[in-house]
Amino acid sequence: MKPTPAPHLGAFLRARRAQLDPQECDLPATDSARRVTGLRREEVAALAAISVDYYTRLEQGRVRASTPVLAALARALRLDDDQQSYLYELAGRTDDRPRRRRAPQRLRPALRRLLDQLTHTPALVLGKRLDILAWNEAAASLYTDFAAVPAGRRNYLRLLFTDPAMRAMDRDWEHTARDAVAALRLEAAADPGDPELARLVGELSVQDTDFRTWWAEHRVSSATYGIKRYRHPLVGDLTLDCDTWAASDGSGQRLVVLTAEPGSPSHDALRILRFWTAEAADTEVNR
Repeated sequence: MKPTPAPHLGAFLRARRAQLDPQECDLPATDSARRVTGLRREEVAALAAISVDYYTRLEQGRVRASTPVLAALARALRLDDDQQSYLYELAGRTDDRPRRRRAPQRLRPALRRLLDQLTHTPALVLGKRLDILAWNEAAASLYTDFAAVPAGRRNYLRLLFTDPAMRAMDRDWEHTARDAVAALRLEAAADPGDPELARLVGELSVQDTDFRTWWAEHRVSSATYGIKRYRHPLVGDLTLDCDTWAASDGSGQRLVVLTAEPGSPSHDALRILRFWTAEAADTEVNR
């Protein structure tokens, strides 16, 4: 039996998007005059990472929304708990609504100790959605001052696409970015109802054409090792082995470590970089 669309859902979606301020939804400012109040259909579709045609048919009551799409729309339209309940009720999917909030990600203490012991080796701990949960000083020296990035924005994929310095430093940026998108795609398949993941995908889909194209390819990857080639502004070219180890406790946390062959130019450059940044930090403290 063919699923019955929900005609009243479209009215709610139209009303809700009319209530939203585009700037509050992290949409880029434009010089052109807006002909509609609130968000356009294509903007909601991009934030929810669905096609404009599919979203239009939802508003017109011609199709029935799936559970993952409802989760993405709830995040894109900034719905509170009551509005989410109403959304799922209108869609005829009250049994599918998430029943509990996801617990915040907490760094495993053992991983924190391990990071602190890797004094000259850049290392990061990535959580769900490739969120950067922790890093050591060597990683900050290599990439950026992660502490200066607001916690809610501290995501490896987001920085890869939106931080000009990280983007320019990677000599194989397209390869790195496509692999990161594929890794996130695999995670999305395992947890399609994650509202934070939907928000990240929607944001990057709006802001970056490459991300939007690669996300639509549905490529997945679970690669745990590879080569990173960087051109650092302080120490020049680096060729590093990148290895990833997943925690066995089901937390989704991964330890990412970058190393260089002992005695190689890249190995020496990492030590010089760490020395320079440590000296700069000491100078700043003693001023």
